Amino acid sequence: MDAKEGSAGPVDEQLTGELLRLALEAARRAGELLRDGRPADLGVAAVKSSPVDVVTEMDLAAEKLIAGFLSERRPEDALLGEEGASSEGASGVRWIVDPLDGTVNYLYGRPDWAVSIGVEYQGRTVVGVVEAPMRAETYSAVLGGGAQSNGKPLRCRPAAPMDQALIGTGFGYLQGRRAHQADVVQQIIPRVRDIRRCGSAAIDLCDVAAGRLDGYYERGLAPWDLTAGVLIAREAGALTGGRPGQPASGELVLAATEAVFDPLQQLLEALGAWHD
Repeated sequence: MDAKEGSAGPVDEQLTGELLRLALEAARRAGELLRDGRPADLGVAAVKSSPVDVVTEMDLAAEKLIAGFLSERRPEDALLGEEGASSEGASGVRWIVDPLDGTVNYLYGRPDWAVSIGVEYQGRTVVGVVEAPMRAETYSAVLGGGAQSNGKPLRCRPAAPMDQALIGTGFGYLQGRRAHQADVVQQIIPRVRDIRRCGSAAIDLCDVAAGRLDGYYERGLAPWDLTAGVLIAREAGALTGGRPGQPASGELVLAATEAVFDPLQQLLEALGAWHD
């Protein structure tokens, strides 16, 4: 749901409770596999959009683990996985899985990577879980039920003007897109406190939820990058969306505190941050 849309209708608490429990367990198992099973000689298994957009054997193993776990427990559900473990379903539930968000960080041994699992029911995101093993943090949210980190409630930062805002962003892997994104950042940085670049969209969105960022934006994200994190940020009190009047999408994802959302969205629109 975009920041400007009306409130969502009721959700089935019994169903969302089951989906949350399974998402937490699947993310925990995949996170342990990635943390404890990372080989010392980890290398690139494949490339995607460009030679620097990589997949490791551990991305594939984590997605296989999650897909197998979910298919055993809810065989009628649909699944959309970043690495291709996708299936149709008949239950109205769809799992949207990024088994390793922040693959380049993981490849280099950096700590900012996560397992991201979002769950839709009848087209609406109702559950989000982001497991960040190297932070020892598990973020979760249920539509209308708030957001948590390790069982404690999450709230975004108190309102502060944009010139005092710490903003997160990310960059795509296509050369032309990266060049334009750098131009956009060059225009934004004089107008805010500072810019941070983490390398995991899921973690950036959770950092907005946890008050570690005042806002975050990025172009070019896929559903598995944003579904869980956007719900977590919104349930923690952040405003979320894309271009003005639009929901978060591959064109643009934006999550920010109430004071920062509108001016940042207007600036991103003026700078053409939503296109290459």
